[in-house]
Amino acid sequence: MTKDIMTKEMRISRRHTLTLMGGAAVSVAMPSVVRAQAAEIQVHYSMPAIFKEAQDAVMAAFSAKHPEVKATYVNPTPTYEDGAQLLLRNAATNSMPDVSFQGLNRLRMFAERGVAVDLAPLLAKEGDLAKLGYSPAILGLGFHAKVQCGLPFATSNPISYYNATLLKRAGLDPSKFPTTWDQVIAGSQKVKALGDGNDGMFFRWPGDDWMFSALLYGHGGRMLNDAETDVAFNGAEGLAALRLLDRMVKEGGMPNYAGTADLQAFAAGKLGMMFRTTAQVRSIANSVGSNFELGTTIMPVIDAAKGRLPTGGAAAMITAKDPRKLEAAWKFVKFATSAEGTTLMVKNTGYVPCNQIAIDDPSYLGDFYKANPLFQAATKQVHLMVPWYAFPGQNSVRVTQVMVDNLARIVEQKATPEAVLADMATEVRRLIPRQG
Repeated sequence: MTKDIMTKEMRISRRHTLTLMGGAAVSVAMPSVVRAQAAEIQVHYSMPAIFKEAQDAVMAAFSAKHPEVKATYVNPTPTYEDGAQLLLRNAATNSMPDVSFQGLNRLRMFAERGVAVDLAPLLAKEGDLAKLGYSPAILGLGFHAKVQCGLPFATSNPISYYNATLLKRAGLDPSKFPTTWDQVIAGSQKVKALGDGNDGMFFRWPGDDWMFSALLYGHGGRMLNDAETDVAFNGAEGLAALRLLDRMVKEGGMPNYAGTADLQAFAAGKLGMMFRTTAQVRSIANSVGSNFELGTTIMPVIDAAKGRLPTGGAAAMITAKDPRKLEAAWKFVKFATSAEGTTLMVKNTGYVPCNQIAIDDPSYLGDFYKANPLFQAATKQVHLMVPWYAFPGQNSVRVTQVMVDNLARIVEQKATPEAVLADMATEVRRLIPRQG
């Protein structure tokens, strides 16, 4: 190799080395301008059997719109009651998720305990709430203890599901579904008389106090007195509600299904009428498929003048106190309860929408309801909806369990309605605060 060539190669090599060194120097300096990491939040919700598809859809849409926030679902719980218990345990160990979707009847407890962040200041910064779709009625469902402790995400009321094919076999006209409980019980007898393992009806009583309140409110009753110092369900309305449940078993032949056995029997075509939350329209329709002709309609009327129906469902509640996490959590909650989030929730469940824009603007849900008549039943009962009662004090979860345990005694035919009502009143009275 000649001297000129060697010199040229050395120059090229030196320039290459300096370039690499310069690049290295630039790369060493890069961390000072690296983009800030996404804010991370954890989100909890209950009842994945109902909500998973809806929550997954909301999360996917939110993540696409807000890459600056990394939201992750953690510890989904089977029921609202399990979800409330989980959060109480997490609060005791300071390990709460940043957002939790809690049953509407549990918000009060978390507001009274100081667990829920007051959303009022955050809402105030947004300006005109009507432009976000938050009406006073919607906000009222999440207002307890003088705190805006949650934003409603999904609301529901109990509706009637029926197997039109089976009802026809029993000589009933599905287009004229029973409008009274007397007619329901009579129809149940006819379906059960078909034999072959067929049952006529099932009223979803276990789990919580919600379906019992449907019978109580349907008679015009209430849970506690105005001062919330004593029970009020132990009057004529409460007794009538329990006697009706007793008749469902004695006269209607209602079986004591546990867990989701009623859903399985219904999907298999062995149950004529089922009374459950509208939240399950999508999942029930999917499970039925083409097995039989499925129908939904309003609940049978009890008292046309005084009768009401409880508003079930969930609200998004923020527990994050760290400013950065709080800001990210608010973005998530605001999206989940927006017209877009509400539309995703409705289409994947059967719940009644909680955003006024989604309700009023036909581009969101108007065409959907026209094309999906099974989802319409709950919308026809909105005028009857009243809040799901939230028992005051630290024992609200125990109160619910007391009521469920006592209802079981009727369904199992171990006690009379009169005895159950007296015992339930005594036990609940011991658990509520501020007794008079």
